[in-house]
Amino acid sequence: MTKEFTQAELKQYNGQNGQPAYVAIEGVVYDVSAKKAWLDGRHHGNVAGQDLTKVLANLAPHGAKVLEGLPVMGKLVQ
Repeated sequence: MTKEFTQAELKQYNGQNGQPAYVAIEGVVYDVSAKKAWLDGRHHGNVAGQDLTKVLANLAPHGAKVLEGLPVMGKLVQ
């Protein structure tokens, strides 16, 4: 069964105070906690616990390949 996250639930997974760091991209929620680049839930001005679809599409230099191998935690619902 796939976990469904609301925006409010996703915000709790910001990588702070012992929480894991999750981000949503195109409706899929990924766990980025194990990535050194996401230490403390922050990466190049972006904060975990958010939908970063537009960031990946418009600003990220690596494109969707950065998502390969990340654990999928569920999906983002509106």
